[in-house]
Amino acid sequence: MTTRAHVRRSPWVRLALGVTMLLLATWTVARTFLASAEEAALSWGKPAIASSVESDHFAAERAVDGDNGSRWSSAFGDPQWVQVDLGTPARINHVVLRWERAYATAYDILVSPDATTWATAYTTADGRGGTEDIALDTSGRYVRLYAKTRATAYGVSLFEFEVYGSTETSAPTTPATPPTAAPTAAPTAAPTTSGSGGHAGHPGPTHSMPADGDYVMADPPVTGATPSTASPPRKAHREFQANCAVSHTRPDDPIVFFNKPGASHDHTFMGNTTTRADSTMTTLRAGGTKCVVPGDKSGYWMPTLFKGDQPVLPNFPQVIYYKSGVRDYTSVRPFPPGLRYLVGSPSTTADQFRAARGWVQGWECGDSYRNIDFPANCPPGTQLNIRYQAPSCWDGLHLDTPDHKSHLAYPVDEVCPTSHPVAVPMIEFKMAFPVSGDMSRVHLSSGRGFSFHYDFYNMWEEPVLAALVRHCINAGRQCDARGYDQFDPAAGAALGPDYRLP
Repeated sequence: MTTRAHVRRSPWVRLALGVTMLLLATWTVARTFLASAEEAALSWGKPAIASSVESDHFAAERAVDGDNGSRWSSAFGDPQWVQVDLGTPARINHVVLRWERAYATAYDILVSPDATTWATAYTTADGRGGTEDIALDTSGRYVRLYAKTRATAYGVSLFEFEVYGSTETSAPTTPATPPTAAPTAAPTAAPTTSGSGGHAGHPGPTHSMPADGDYVMADPPVTGATPSTASPPRKAHREFQANCAVSHTRPDDPIVFFNKPGASHDHTFMGNTTTRADSTMTTLRAGGTKCVVPGDKSGYWMPTLFKGDQPVLPNFPQVIYYKSGVRDYTSVRPFPPGLRYLVGSPSTTADQFRAARGWVQGWECGDSYRNIDFPANCPPGTQLNIRYQAPSCWDGLHLDTPDHKSHLAYPVDEVCPTSHPVAVPMIEFKMAFPVSGDMSRVHLSSGRGFSFHYDFYNMWEEPVLAALVRHCINAGRQCDARGYDQFDPAAGAALGPDYRLP
């Protein structure tokens, strides 16, 4: 008879075994629960693009590959963005940002149905880095992280840009795991060097209709640009003229008060004959023009000048200069279609008006110059004049921003800042109003003389604008509206006698 020895375990051993089994059971239940509750990121494996990349190793799609060991990293500059196409409209309930150490302190989360018109779903100026889980209640197909201010001297970098919610045409997403293979994604836009933002002939978006506070993105953006510090031979003039007459007046402003007729002070509109509160790229492109160049259907407008209660309108085509505002005039590119901005402000004080970068010589008449407000008297038969310059460095990313200004900047020492590296024509309004004598009753619809400002909405035919920029600004000539320099007649003109491309 074989006898099995009985091994007696101590109470401590039995307790350890029991705890171990309990922990295993608890871990199994917790793991099962977490797996069943795991939510699929709508952004995993979807196409992504970015404003820039530090190198190919840090491409945009690495922020949506579900791998916390890879990342997107931008060039070293502000602003930067990364964008994901969810592939279908979705209801978005939260976004998770998994930052590398190079995070953003100020950023927005933007959503769009079409990657053209954007709305701000979230904004902060107090980003902390690490992992940020942002609750949202919005919808869209395209989601963009727009980083405005970097926390470090480097760019901005995300391990993951996760968008959660459900597609609007289906039930909420079911449990899933991140993709294990690199997704197929749209390439990041390459650096560009010529044409209209480097994309000659591109029609641009045709339905940019921003609501208040929206960003309107360039399509496509200009990425990889750096400000030119070259010094070509000095030229006294690097310009051409747009001669545009007044078409109408309205209390509208399609940039500042889009689709809100009557919400603005009265404006005097030049150029496009159809400009009004609900104007878009599509309507302006289809409109007529009071500019001598038929290819210039841009909208130009400014506060209406009054003497008493009677409007005083310029009575001949006004001179709107297109110049180089940078030292390297060969680097100036045409405006992208749909670029729009506000120059100056109706709320400017007298001191601010005098100190403004756009100031040239203030209000003038007769022998009176450099007036911040209207002169007390102008000699009979003279006209009241003003010249005011616009910024000429573009960020390459936006056709419009919520303040209608920050996507443009003035050069610094004749060189564009790195935040706005794309040199574009510097517009200068040179306006003449047929009013003289006692000026005590003269005022603008926006107030005193120092409240002068103006708006520009680009709708040039791209080949026409490109020809004028190339022949006049890039070549250092002083051209009229045809692109003809009377001091260099052998060079010919950019346009034919009918002001059209030959």
